[in-house]
Amino acid sequence: MQDAGKYIIIFGIIMVVIGIVIYFGWGPKAFGWLGRLPGDIRIENENSRIYIPIATCVVLSILLTIIIRLISLVRGR
Repeated sequence: MQDAGKYIIIFGIIMVVIGIVIYFGWGPKAFGWLGRLPGDIRIENENSRIYIPIATCVVLSILLTIIIRLISLVRGR
């Protein structure tokens, strides 16, 4: 049960940081590149829009993998 508590605390801290970023409006300024990478596909017509953020998903996946690996190294696993 203690491991679950640690994960909930870590998740809560991450949510607080995201909330502060959104509340103070740092999102578009700090993360303006997010969603506009060269590998992202955008198709816009008069009647529809299709957006496929392939490169953004790859970058976020790499960043999250690095963060999770660092956390696991700190924990000793």
